[in-house]
Order: sequence, then structure tokens, then C-alpha cells
Amino acid sequence: MRTAKIERKTTETDLVVEINLDGKGVSAIDTGIGFFDHMLELLAFHSQFDLKISCTGDLKVDDHHTVEDIGIALGQGFRQALGIKKGIRRYAHCYLPMDEALSLVVIDISNRPYLVFDVDFKAEKVGTMCTQNFKEFFQAFANQAGLTLHIKSLYGENDHHRIEAIFKGFARALREAVEIVSTEIPSSKGVL
Repeated sequence: MRTAKIERKTTETDLVVEINLDGKGVSAIDTGIGFFDHMLELLAFHSQFDLKISCTGDLKVDDHHTVEDIGIALGQGFRQALGIKKGIRRYAHCYLPMDEALSLVVIDISNRPYLVFDVDFKAEKVGTMCTQNFKEFFQAFANQAGLTLHIKSLYGENDHHRIEAIFKGFARALREAVEIVSTEIPSSKGVL
């Protein structure tokens, strides 16, 4: 089983992330940010990764540190669970609709972290979560996981729908990218 457990404690957050890439989409999420919990539950369900995430953060300041640190720890756990990446599909993409919104997420598990985040939110917050911090989450995840990650909101009126389309598309692309399809390292260099 491709699993990992990451514990991270700073002056801003105290968190534990557990991930099983070969799971069934079971989740237990408690970040203290309701909308973020919902998105991470969708990530688990649509990726079929089992996820346990608990975090106590300095939410009296704002949600930035909690969101970013969860991205860091989840990215580290993802990378650790993948190991040497032998046999994975590596590349994946997903167009995903959510009512009037449509997103595109493209992934290369390349060990070359890079994020393109082409999303312009209309609202400052969804629920209590600052919409700017979604980019921080994906940046932290990409950096720690070693992903080249392109996220584009093609269109949509409702930011809740746009963000949900992004998270579901991200989940489905991750699921496809980590699928074991051969016995080789998927790189002409022989290493990722």
C-alpha cells in the first residue's frame, strides 16, 4: 500500500495528515474551516485516496497559515506515498463541470514543481475561507509533491461552483496520474 503520515507543528499550526493512495475515498477532515473541509472531502472521494487531516491553526489571525501548511503536509505525504514512482501513469488531465462552471486541471508528476493558477475569483470569501488561499494551497502542494500543475477556471459565475469544479478535477487527475500502468519509471531518464 502506498501510504504516508506527516506531522507538522509550527508556532502557527499543529497538524497531522495521513494519506493512502490505494484507498476507497474515505476521509476524516477537521481543519477548522468548513468550506476547506468540504473541498478536502471531495478531494478524497473523487481521487479515491483515503485522507485523514486534523489541524489546529491560528484561525484568530486568518486562514492562510492553516491552508498553506495543510498543502505542505499533504504534498509531502503524497510524495512519500508515491515512493520512486515506478509504473505510474504520470500525466493526467481532467475537464470537470459543476453546474455553470468548467475547470481544467493538468498534472505531470515530474519532480519539477510548477504551478499555473489561472483563476480570477469574484468573491473575497466562500464561507469563511479567503479565496486567495486556494492558490496558496495548490502552490504548497505542488512544491512539496513535485508536481507540474496547471489549473484553469474556463468559466463560471458562482465561486463555490468554480472551486468545487477545480477540486474535483484535481482529484480525478491525481487519481489517474498515480494509477499503476507498467513496471517502468515513466521517464526517458529512468528517474523522476
